[in-house]
Amino acid sequence: MQALRLYAGPAALNHIKQQGLLPQHVGAIPAAAGGPKGLILGPIDRFVFGEWLRGSEQQVHLIGASIGAWRMATACLDDNVPALEQLERNYIAQHFELPPGQKRPTATQVSGQFRHNLQVFYGGRVDQVLNHPRYRLHIVTSRGRGVLARDGRMRTPLGYVGAFAANAVHRRALGGWLDRVVFSSDPPVGPSVLPFDTDDFRSHQVRLSSRNFMDALQASCSIPFVLRPVHDIEGAPKGAYWDGGITDYHLHLRYRLPATSPLVLYPHFQRSVVPGWLDKAWKRRHAATSALDHMLVLAPDLEWIRRLPEGRLPDRSDFTRYGQDLAGRMRVWTRSTSAARQLADEFAEWLHKPDLDRLEPL
Repeated sequence: MQALRLYAGPAALNHIKQQGLLPQHVGAIPAAAGGPKGLILGPIDRFVFGEWLRGSEQQVHLIGASIGAWRMATACLDDNVPALEQLERNYIAQHFELPPGQKRPTATQVSGQFRHNLQVFYGGRVDQVLNHPRYRLHIVTSRGRGVLARDGRMRTPLGYVGAFAANAVHRRALGGWLDRVVFSSDPPVGPSVLPFDTDDFRSHQVRLSSRNFMDALQASCSIPFVLRPVHDIEGAPKGAYWDGGITDYHLHLRYRLPATSPLVLYPHFQRSVVPGWLDKAWKRRHAATSALDHMLVLAPDLEWIRRLPEGRLPDRSDFTRYGQDLAGRMRVWTRSTSAARQLADEFAEWLHKPDLDRLEPL
């Protein structure tokens, strides 16, 4: 059965019908938060960055939150294909040894181990990420305001209760509790601008450097209550920085790209592009909007997902479900990522012989 579905916004659909889909048409690649779900996108990442995009020369914006930021930062390394393979292996194998009587790791333990893993993975290679000749990296984080400006036993849960209630009223109201802060590498050419509008949400852009790279990437992956936030990142407004997926879960942004490379290519683990993590419960906010008109989403077919181990994508709840059974979780996740090679193979085949009938409205 076919594993890959292709969903196009109206402008993307018209572009592909008129001009096809060539690597030089892509101006941006978003990468969503979503934890282990992002593992199934590894084969597509390796094909896109290791083969397909090498047939073009334009600047490409890589925008990521949480695991998506980790994936996009890795794509900027010189040897990105083996690095993306290593990222997949490391993510699958992550494990926390617990002392007797402790049922789950503390946020402090998880943050400490994650910091160590980042240092090992990117140590000595940060300049490769920052100075890529074509790719401009944008790491999305969420900065706490008011009660959430600092982490605390009472402040954090109270703050997120308030943030959830405010977001339930209107997404813009979430801005009273959190800002979007984007850490951007210097562009290979041209001025330093974001590839999307920021009038939807209070936002800041900060220069990504070797001095704040580790903090920014860790912050973007710091899920509240699972990891500790990162405080007062160098060069950025003071405050506590959490997972970028809170404000921008799936990067549902109003992209602005040059006419020569107007398309947003989005390898994703589902069809819908959800604005913020707190919007998961509000299904009416999951629909496509005009902001996604130039987007092509590559997503797995739901029936194909049902044929994966346990009939679903890898999920963060698996850490609790499998507990200390590391071998069991690794076995299931590895089988899923191996099956996901079909997604990359089908995309490569479609590019070689495009079938416009497979393009569905986003």
